[in-house]
Amino acid sequence: MVTAEKLLTADDLWTMPTGDRRHELVKGQLVEMIPAGGLHGIVSMQIGRLLGNFVQENNLGYVFAAETGFLLARDPDTVRAPDAAFVSWARVPEPLPEAYWPVAPDLVVEVVSPSDRAEDVQRRVADFLSAGTRLVWVIYPDPLSAMVYYPDGKARVLPRDDSLDGEEVLPGLTIPLAALFPEKPSS
Repeated sequence: MVTAEKLLTADDLWTMPTGDRRHELVKGQLVEMIPAGGLHGIVSMQIGRLLGNFVQENNLGYVFAAETGFLLARDPDTVRAPDAAFVSWARVPEPLPEAYWPVAPDLVVEVVSPSDRAEDVQRRVADFLSAGTRLVWVIYPDPLSAMVYYPDGKARVLPRDDSLDGEEVLPGLTIPLAALFPEKPSS
């Protein structure tokens, strides 16, 4: 006799005592997230700050920090927490949800850690794009580069000397990759 494993829901995840551990839900399965390292933290904060400044200056919507959960699918549920995200005013739900946001972000930023497996990164990108995210930036801190993903399946590589572009999602936003990891001034 085979017994089926109980699939968790977003509500289960929201009310689950997790202590100091961070989790996501992928097709009803609980996935523990390993804490990020220092380089990951620097790059995530820089991209979040630059993105947040642009969105606030232009009053375009909300920018979210790491660990904010977005409910991307139901039955089975998938809740993902990108390193940074943007949701335009047009897609902000009313009232503002206390729990996981029931919309996919317009823009998702993922910063890859050394412990991240390539296939897991690709699954994360696919989950966001299939839920309606319009642009995904995957940033590789070492060596500094990025991949840009689109809903039509296209992707492009950006070397360190290139810039991230907000395109139709955030017109006018340009972030040089080199700005994500500023070098320490010489004394």
